[in-house]
Amino acid sequence: MTVHLSPYARNNEVVFTSGQGGFNEQGLIQGDIAEQTVRTLRCIEKLLAESDLTLADVGKTTVWLARAEDFAAFNSAYADVFGNHKPARTTVVSGLVVAGGLVEIEAIAWKHAVADAGTSKHG
Repeated sequence: MTVHLSPYARNNEVVFTSGQGGFNEQGLIQGDIAEQTVRTLRCIEKLLAESDLTLADVGKTTVWLARAEDFAAFNSAYADVFGNHKPARTTVVSGLVVAGGLVEIEAIAWKHAVADAGTSKHG
């Protein structure tokens, strides 16, 4: 099946990625939530590099998890990849289109995005 989308779109200096999944080099979804999260973020990293951006330039991500019980392991893998950079993030639990997919992530990035690591009174 051909999917009608672009891997990313650019508006001046802002890049919007399509939702990415944890596909391996053979185009298969495999592994647990941590493995899929790291592969998904590495895919986003490669897309951003085409516009001379890095994960440090990500200002916002939207994350879909197939299972709520995967949140802690997902969050740990996500934090390992992003390090001290903490983009704004929305995380929801939802069915995913790709069989075996446990996570899908889209990102919005721009040069020198600054993520305020402050705490919110709203959770």
